[in-house]
Order: sequence, then C-alpha cells, then structure tokens
Amino acid sequence: MTSPVRSFFDFELEELKKHFSSHGKEKFRAQQLFQWVYQKSVLDPQLMTNLSKDFRAQLLSEVDLMRLPIVEQLDSVDGTKKFLFDIGDSKTVESVLIPSKDRLTLCVSSEVGCNMACRFCFTGKQKLSRRLTAGEIVGQFFEVSNLIQPRRITNVVFMGMGEPLDNPDAVFRAIKILNSPWGFNLSRKRVTVSTSGLVPMIPLVAEAGARLAVSLNATTNEIRDYVMPINKKYPMNQLLESCRQYVRETGDRVTFEYVLLKGVTDSLEDARRLQKISRQVPCKINIIPFNEHPGSGFERPSDETVDQFHNELMRLGVHVLLRRTKGRDIFAACGQLRSRYEGHPERMSVS
Repeated sequence: MTSPVRSFFDFELEELKKHFSSHGKEKFRAQQLFQWVYQKSVLDPQLMTNLSKDFRAQLLSEVDLMRLPIVEQLDSVDGTKKFLFDIGDSKTVESVLIPSKDRLTLCVSSEVGCNMACRFCFTGKQKLSRRLTAGEIVGQFFEVSNLIQPRRITNVVFMGMGEPLDNPDAVFRAIKILNSPWGFNLSRKRVTVSTSGLVPMIPLVAEAGARLAVSLNATTNEIRDYVMPINKKYPMNQLLESCRQYVRETGDRVTFEYVLLKGVTDSLEDARRLQKISRQVPCKINIIPFNEHPGSGFERPSDETVDQFHNELMRLGVHVLLRRTKGRDIFAACGQLRSRYEGHPERMSVS
C-alpha cells in the first residue's frame, strides 16, 4: 500500500530539498516551488513555467498542493474578519484578521480544542480533539493572505484556538516556514507565541527567535489557580522566572496579556500588584476587557472600571496598552465561531 502524499505546506525548505533529492529531483526545485506557492500564490503545476515539463507532470505525486478550505467568513463593523477552516473529519478551526493603524495581524489556531481549561476561555470549554499540523497552521496564513491581496499580513500571533506550546513541533515548524526568505519572508520578530504558562516549553520561544506573550490574567496564585488551572502545576514564581530567562536570552520584553474580569481581576489592588510584577520582568502589559460569550460565568467590567484600572497603571509608570475588544459583533474570541454550529447565536449586541 502506497503512503499518502505529504502536504507541501507541511515542509520546511530544507526538508523539501531532501525530499526531492531522495526522489532523484534537483534540490533547487524546492526553492522554486516555495516561490511559486508562497510568493506568487500559484498552485497549478502547469503554470509554474520555470519548472521542466517532466517535473511539472510528476509534482503532484511528490507533494499535495491541496488548499485549506474556508467554510465561513464573518466581517465585523470594526474591520475584524473571522475565518472558519475545514480540516477534515468534521473538525474546524478559526483565524482572526485584526486591523490596526500600522499593522495587519493574523491570529492563528494551533489545536482543535484545548487541554488548558482556562475558565474564561471559550476554547477551554472544548476539550482537545486534535493538534494541528504545521501545514494546517501555514494554510491559515496562506488562505487569508490570498484573500486580502494586495494588502499584506504584517504580523502573526499564535493566540487562536489551543495552547501553542502544547503543540510545539507543529508550531515551531510553521514559524520556520513562514520565516523562509523563499516563502513569506515574515520576520521572526513579527511572530508572537502566546502561552497560558507551560513553563518547560518557554525556552523554545527564545530558540525560535519569536516574541513571547504570556496570558497572565491574575496577580495572585489564588486567583490564577481559579481562572487558569495550569497555574497549579506551574505557579507564578516559576512562570515569572521563565519570563526573566527569556528576556536574558533574547533582549526582548515579554508581553503580559491581562483579561479584566468583573469582580475577579479588575480591582485597583490588582492593578497595583500588576505594577509590582512589571518591575520584576521587563515587559509591556496589554489589558483586555473580557469578550463576553454565552455561559462563560464571567462578565465584562464597566467602561468606568476599565478606565480606572488603566489610569492607575499609567499613574504607576507601567508600559500598558488598553486593547479595545475587536469583533464583538462576530464573536471573535477564539472558538466561538466553531461552536456556533452547535446552536450558539452568530452575533451579539455591542451596545
């Protein structure tokens, strides 16, 4: 029985060179193919005019150029776009394209569901059913890139469905593919890997040259144990030390993501503790009012509370950014579009 043809999108450049060489093909064909697919968006071998006729005829027996189907797209009034991809076996994953003044960021998924069980996270309610391949991660980037031409995705963040450091092989392989000068040529400094706090895996982010974001979301172990169960295994002292090690190795600051949950993480005392944490780790802090979803058990704080929290951090000299929630009218928080097929409403009021 012949083995299935491997997806082109799953190959790093050096791997593809070895693959072609082992099949009696010239190694430089790998670079040509990277250029045709990633730089010119051409997937029909017959249109790849600098490849020999024989190579074009055999190409689809060497690699699979099948695309990742987009089964739904939702467009927000604020310019955010959400995409639902079919990865087979009745499973879907999401990406979100987030516009801002000086960048266009794609938030990609790394898993179907998640093992971390963060209480406020919609994906956390969906147990892990499969980890994505590198090709499925790269495929999200490729498809959205094609849709928005001539605009260009400037940044990619691994903050979608799943815990990226729970799927490290695929995530860091995907980063290498996105970074290739023969492909998308996306700078590693424009790639951010987010984690809920898988401490032993954080050194891999530094090795990859990517930026590190940590979903902190609490200022004490007691609260973080409650909202993020991973903290029971890797408490805050271990997490913060791993962040300091990342800074020492890379010279980059860490980004702390801090979700404001009404009555849980949004007090002025929380803000003051957060300032103390910021003095322990060179960082910038993104505070994010909770993006509500049905059945979460948490609420978004009032705008007044959010502003008070933000102002207190600024008064204390913290490098802080208040991230206004994008895509609330299309349920842009990760996992929400996927779950809409299970009976959730498509949109929610943003009034």
